[in-house]
Amino acid sequence: MIYKPITSLVASYFFLVYTHKADIHIRASYFLKEFDIKHMAEENQHAGSRYPVVTQSLVAANVSPVFAQAPAEKGLGGFVIDFLMGGVSGAVSKTAAAPIERVKMLIQNQDEMIKMGRLSEPYKGIGECFTRTIKDEGVLSLWRGNKRHPLLSYSDLAFNFAFKDYFKSLFNFKKDQDGYWKWFAGNLASGGAAGATSMLFTYSLDYARTRLTNDAKALKAGGERQFNGLIDVYKKTIASDGVVGLYRGFNISCVGIIVYRGLYFGMYDSLKPVLLTGSLQDSFLASFGLGWVITNGAGLASYPIDTVRRRMMMTSGEAVKYKSSLDAFKQIVKNEGPKSLFKGGGANILRAIAGAGVLAGYDKLQIIVFGKKY
Repeated sequence: MIYKPITSLVASYFFLVYTHKADIHIRASYFLKEFDIKHMAEENQHAGSRYPVVTQSLVAANVSPVFAQAPAEKGLGGFVIDFLMGGVSGAVSKTAAAPIERVKMLIQNQDEMIKMGRLSEPYKGIGECFTRTIKDEGVLSLWRGNKRHPLLSYSDLAFNFAFKDYFKSLFNFKKDQDGYWKWFAGNLASGGAAGATSMLFTYSLDYARTRLTNDAKALKAGGERQFNGLIDVYKKTIASDGVVGLYRGFNISCVGIIVYRGLYFGMYDSLKPVLLTGSLQDSFLASFGLGWVITNGAGLASYPIDTVRRRMMMTSGEAVKYKSSLDAFKQIVKNEGPKSLFKGGGANILRAIAGAGVLAGYDKLQIIVFGKKY
């Protein structure tokens, strides 16, 4: 069921909040200590300097450098800024890449669609999927699941970027002070935690987008679609499967999103300061190229998991369902072969252009609009 991962995530969240409160307490103690030392130094100076002068370096020497040089908390305002910038960069990139996103999903889920009677024969490739979709449904159908309901496409990225920066501020590891690998692990953990937390808010929307995107006009149904829109997806799913139907595949999705977002955000945040230096530091093209490579790597590592979770989503409301994510994995490999787990992978490489655009665009927008730079 979906409750175990939710409980774990909530427990992890409160653990982070608790440890963060401890961090704040330490910082408060530090500032009080600093005040006392400075006050004593002033008294000593007036008294003829009977004691050694206390310097700022002496204060820093008695306090952990992590706390002594920790950045100021961004608070709610910073979270909102991150949310807006993630949403804006995601809006542009997702809209531009919506056609290849739909083709990727159609190829990825075609075997499930054939079982449902919503696809007459398999697609022969990316090009044939494009031409057949345009021929049967029109050019605008390539934006199905995106053009009518932008919330489906943009909210996930907005939450991911906002939570990623929030979790980074909680871990607060510094490369020079804590070491590269601890800083690197913090970036990976921040990305994974952001992805898992965001999923709590957006999973049912992602389910609805998946169903709309794969809702091809079925010949057996007289060329009619299965769903009329977002609300219709919710109504029909709840009527047939209950609320649980909206969260089918949630368990495996938690695993997949931690892998994907952990690598997607963690690798980018860790490699960019190391590789993009000097004239490349603020280069959009350099950031885009690095983002494209990282997006493909993260996508390849998590793609089989993504296939299993989307195939499970497709069975909501259907007579035959997978018993679990493991059962889905076994049946797909047994009946269709291991290669079926990577169907749509070629289109996913092209789709990575959007992921790269989101990373590079987010960085650039923060600098241009808010003068904010990490």
